Amino acid sequence: MYYLTVQTHFAAAHNLVNYQGDCENLHGHNWKVEVQVRARDLDKAGLGIDFKILKRETNRLLDQLDHTYLNDLEMFRGISPSSENISRFLFEQLSSRLNSDNVTVTEVRVWESENACASYRLD
Repeated sequence: MYYLTVQTHFAAAHNLVNYQGDCENLHGHNWKVEVQVRARDLDKAGLGIDFKILKRETNRLLDQLDHTYLNDLEMFRGISPSSENISRFLFEQLSSRLNSDNVTVTEVRVWESENACASYRLD
């Protein structure tokens, strides 16, 4: 198997719901997102998936989140827009867009700071 990873970022504000502490207040992050896929085979160009496609689909989703208040977005209604829930949302959306007989999204990792991240992955 081949594993490919892209990194990108977005900026957004949120507050954690049902949380006691500073993060229940409105605050923001410059989030870093890592998306990993696996490819069974390579195409004629020697690629599992073109990084351009992987970046494009990831950025299309992140455009919906960038410079927003995440709590107001439909995909986070009724749930806290935590790093964990953001990673799951991105994983599910990217899986529906990218998964094929050859390519499978295996993990989405969302960093809210230099030293804190959450991931959602295929088990």
